[in-house]
Amino acid sequence: MARLPPLNALRAFHAAAQTRSLAKAAEELRVTPQAVGQQIKLLENALSTALFDRRGRTLELTEAGILLSHFVKTGFEEIAEGVRRVSRARDRERINVNASPYFATRCLMPALNAFREVAPQTEIRLSTMVDLPDFARDEIDLAIQWGYGDWPGFESQLLIADPKVICCAPEIARAIRKADDLARATLLDAYKSRRLWPDIFRHLGLAAPAERKIGFDDAATMRRATLQGLGVGLVSAIEADEDIRAGALVAPLGRDALAGMKAAEIPGFHLVAPRAALRAPAVLSFHRWLLKQDWRAPAAPPPPPPPAATPTRRRR
Repeated sequence: MARLPPLNALRAFHAAAQTRSLAKAAEELRVTPQAVGQQIKLLENALSTALFDRRGRTLELTEAGILLSHFVKTGFEEIAEGVRRVSRARDRERINVNASPYFATRCLMPALNAFREVAPQTEIRLSTMVDLPDFARDEIDLAIQWGYGDWPGFESQLLIADPKVICCAPEIARAIRKADDLARATLLDAYKSRRLWPDIFRHLGLAAPAERKIGFDDAATMRRATLQGLGVGLVSAIEADEDIRAGALVAPLGRDALAGMKAAEIPGFHLVAPRAALRAPAVLSFHRWLLKQDWRAPAAPPPPPPPAATPTRRRR
């Protein structure tokens, strides 16, 4: 078995590899930049290879550095998870889950009772942050994240796609008769979906959209803005059907105008987890359960019919 370099040297290398800066690594480790540099030099001497190319104040990993950083990062994640498990041994039947607000309310919460039936001793703690959490800092085991599945370094599987419908208030729809009219409309989007409109314009055969946009923190706020007539929004299919059925919104280009978009261009809700977290039996069990479910959210029931009019008596 090869003799491992000193742990402090590996920690210094890991911090520098993540930040690409001696100063930032030193701040993270609460030491001086000179101390970080000395530890990296010690590691390079021990391995007889250069791990960084120094370019002014910026560090660039060499090919050997890239390879080593992958294994060192995984190793520290495993150590952190082991420490977390030991320190939370009594709480190990508790699973901390963060889910996108839309998925949490539409899909996850209605299904949690089913999981409680198969794992009655497991406690679920649910948070609904929009951003991907810092799993270690926020003590999150699993996250259900909206996006396109590109979270390097984490396990990620698609639970359900989230196709969109181009929607607007009826008064705005009068000015949108064909796809070209979108170029002159105010487009509403969420900060997390900056590629949605460009992908849609490309699908419709249009040039890239102009910067006539209003951005929102989340899809729920964008939907409310669409209902209030601030512009043309992209509403999740189920909610779009509800709003169209109620007469609050219309799909000016047709309900299926975006049918046939490439799968890679359609966002969705993904189950994201650090690999180390899946070593905990309760977390792995819940992870597997989530992957087995049919996450097609039920549509809201149609509104009840209006009450029948009471017949009036005719005067004689």
